[in-house]
Amino acid sequence: MKLHSSDNSKTLKMNHRFIGVLLILWIGVWSLKAQSYENASQHQCLKCHSKNSYTYMNTVKGKEEHRLMNPYFVLDTVAMASGVHKQFDCTDCHSSEYASYPHNGNLKLEPMNSCLDCHGGDESFASYHFERVEEEFKKSVHYKAYGDNFSCSKCHSQHTYMATARNSSSVKDIVDYSNKMCLSCHSDMKKYQLVSGHENPQLVKVHDWLPNQELHFQHVRCIECHTEVTDSLMVSHNILAKEQALKNCVECHSADSKLKASLYKYQNLQKRSEDGGLLSVLSNESYIIGTHQSPLLQLASIIIFLAVVAGIVIHSMFRIFKK
Repeated sequence: MKLHSSDNSKTLKMNHRFIGVLLILWIGVWSLKAQSYENASQHQCLKCHSKNSYTYMNTVKGKEEHRLMNPYFVLDTVAMASGVHKQFDCTDCHSSEYASYPHNGNLKLEPMNSCLDCHGGDESFASYHFERVEEEFKKSVHYKAYGDNFSCSKCHSQHTYMATARNSSSVKDIVDYSNKMCLSCHSDMKKYQLVSGHENPQLVKVHDWLPNQELHFQHVRCIECHTEVTDSLMVSHNILAKEQALKNCVECHSADSKLKASLYKYQNLQKRSEDGGLLSVLSNESYIIGTHQSPLLQLASIIIFLAVVAGIVIHSMFRIFKK
């Protein structure tokens, strides 16, 4: 009887442990879900920062108050869920004191981490060349003018940044994503003045020398003309002064195009062979005159040209002999 009682006791303890483990796992899964960017209404931070307004308890007045959220603090949760930092929670970068509201005003004065604070000296990120990027950036007009006040986050949002140039196989997507980073400041008067302290230049007027301006903006990145190409980096970060911007059409519209060392140098875009191909030229959504040349099309054009010349010569000879 004692032995039977002991077995029942062990079984009961095992059942309790099993239930305990399941409970812990369920709580863990629920917590992860609650802090997921896809479930913003349950997220400690995003339940306010994903909306245009928020509600909080005013302990001084003893009642709830409804207020508008600063539009610059409203976050795109869809973009966050697709960004390179989607596996991190807010307090992995921001102070844990932000978990309570009203937030301590002094928290805004704390310096934010830079990219190199996490990525610098880490061999797992060696292929991204973060240290080399910083070296090039410090040569740029942005850093020379504003120093450390112009940080990586001025162009690359820590919340939503996607490595489009490295991962996308679409030139058009790469161009669109890159140019939006530039325009997020250069076409936004408030943000531009916040950084520069002076009036935003009129982009269309500044680029009025550029033929087919709209096509260029749609199919070529700003940085093709406004940076110094660096072979060791996927994207050049040395933004040149406007006086040094490229204004020579032949630099891009030629067989030895500058674009081959910048926009078209990505491994994921090398779907065509080294000597080109008819299909790649016909299917290219960002065809550049003079840059995308196919030996097959070149040969065909020469044959057609020679055939036309031969036809003219033969026709002329017949007319002469008939006389």
